[in-house]
Amino acid sequence: MGSPADGAGQFYRVTWFVPEPVCASGDIITDMSEMSSAQQQSEGSVEEKNAAACPVVEAVEEVGSQWRLVVLYDLEEGEKRFNELKRSTGASSRTLSRVLDDLEDASLVNRRVEDRPVATYYSLAPKGEALCPVFDEVEAWAEEWL
Repeated sequence: MGSPADGAGQFYRVTWFVPEPVCASGDIITDMSEMSSAQQQSEGSVEEKNAAACPVVEAVEEVGSQWRLVVLYDLEEGEKRFNELKRSTGASSRTLSRVLDDLEDASLVNRRVEDRPVATYYSLAPKGEALCPVFDEVEAWAEEWL
């Protein structure tokens, strides 16, 4: 075992810090009122700077994870029972159940329950069907570029 002199067994603290705003003279600005209005405007929020991309970001967040995409893509073929989706996607029961609940909450998937025999069917809701052309375009892009 190493001795403290060679650094063995010691822990080092890593410190992260955010750069502070600096004025033209190189002085650190401690009061935001010292910044010119042009500097303050250029500092605008991330949302303001990316307003044009917001609908795309929101759409990607709505569709969400890889499993959501797999299930939505699989349901393009039509209505399927839970076990059919499980087999065709390869998802575990727990993952598939969670994903289907999330997609139903987002109004992308409809669930239909039959009493005799007991069965649950899933299909794309109109909002989910509207994604089909998007999937087709992404698929065409992937075939060309990936």
